[in-house]
Amino acid sequence: MTRFAPSHRSRLRRWLAAATAVLLPLLGAGLAVPGSAAASVPTTAEQAYYDVTSPSTTAAGLATDLTRRGYDVLEGPLTHGVPILATAADAQRLRHRGLTVHYAGPLYQPVASTFRAAAGTYYGGYHTAAGHEDHNRQVASAHPDLVVLRGIGQSWLKTQSSGGHDIQALCITKIKAGDCATTSGGSKPKFTLMAQMHARELATGELAYMWIDYLVNNYGANADVTRLMDTTELWVIPIANPDGVDIVSSNSTRPVSQRKNAHDNGCSGTGRGVDLNRNSSYHWDVNQGTKCSETYPGTNAASEPETQGIQNFLAGIYRDTKPSADFSPATTDTTGTFLTLHSYAELDIYPYGWTNSLAPNNNDLRTIATAMSQSNHYDVVHGDGGLNYFAPGATDDWIYGTRGVPGYTIEVGPDTSGCSGFFPRYSCMSSFWSLNRPAFLTLANAAAHPYPTGH
Repeated sequence: MTRFAPSHRSRLRRWLAAATAVLLPLLGAGLAVPGSAAASVPTTAEQAYYDVTSPSTTAAGLATDLTRRGYDVLEGPLTHGVPILATAADAQRLRHRGLTVHYAGPLYQPVASTFRAAAGTYYGGYHTAAGHEDHNRQVASAHPDLVVLRGIGQSWLKTQSSGGHDIQALCITKIKAGDCATTSGGSKPKFTLMAQMHARELATGELAYMWIDYLVNNYGANADVTRLMDTTELWVIPIANPDGVDIVSSNSTRPVSQRKNAHDNGCSGTGRGVDLNRNSSYHWDVNQGTKCSETYPGTNAASEPETQGIQNFLAGIYRDTKPSADFSPATTDTTGTFLTLHSYAELDIYPYGWTNSLAPNNNDLRTIATAMSQSNHYDVVHGDGGLNYFAPGATDDWIYGTRGVPGYTIEVGPDTSGCSGFFPRYSCMSSFWSLNRPAFLTLANAAAHPYPTGH
């Protein structure tokens, strides 16, 4: 099933451009196209994508109700109803409530039965948390003049002495005295890219991996990258939720749909854990979800060690230039930018996400998001626009609301075609990279002076 509103023609053009690459191999192999009428409806217990509509409730109202009831409501246009990830049994229960539920596509893309995951990879090429950690160490070792690798916190399992991971961050720049400190000193503005806070959003961690390689491999070879690395600290947190990624990658051909961290809260399956993107100490909201729901915010603000480590790190490297009041602007001498990657809805999101009221630096915030959109052609939104819900306790709001640093989210990937969903084919990464690399560069280059007007 295809979701295209008339106002989303740019998405249609991108989808058509990708369709040839998607359709021809599938049709040539005699396979059904994912999301098409020919695609098989999943079994009762298997998750898939569905669109839900109500004869008596608006789509926005239905999205709110489904979220409150604990359904996994997804981002994206409401053209064909509220998109959810659910089992066929869940879909049938919704039909019994008088709602209309249409199958919209499979959760998984085909992986050959002969597939053997290389060390540190799964699902056709995506990197495990251990694979990222090996890569981080290799890059830092190979480029000591360009890369510093730091531990910035621990995962929940690590704090319980039950395995787990350190949260890793790389500082990438042409290193000189005073660079890459974990304090706000130093002369260079800072750009941070963070990925895979939601563990099941595979494309985000892979984009961080590709961004790291792009920077170190192009220093001295590409004039724009060289200038950027000479003048800016480019921080990368490739995996913000490594325990969750361990759960996701535990099945190499059918990843587990784990969004949250691995905090053992008594819930079974993917209900385990806390949504780290609702757990920040800025506008934390206890009403975001019950403990087994996908948006469970934790027992209190910044309850999770992953959140604590990331917030403490970011608070250390960025100067605070904003009064504490929500609608007091950051000053024009603010430096730095921040980006967190999520999937999937083709959105460039700027603050705020907890309210539809405009942030005090709205014009400058939107200008940067619009510049990003000129390269990835995603829709520019704030508040609940395009998301179907507000996101109190999110990291991008936290860094702007508490430090004044422009915080952005890119929702990577289309909402239809074989490259949609949380588990797109690994071959889709080339198109995601070509679209979003210029957007990363745009935001990195804005770090020196993000608020030229102050409005």
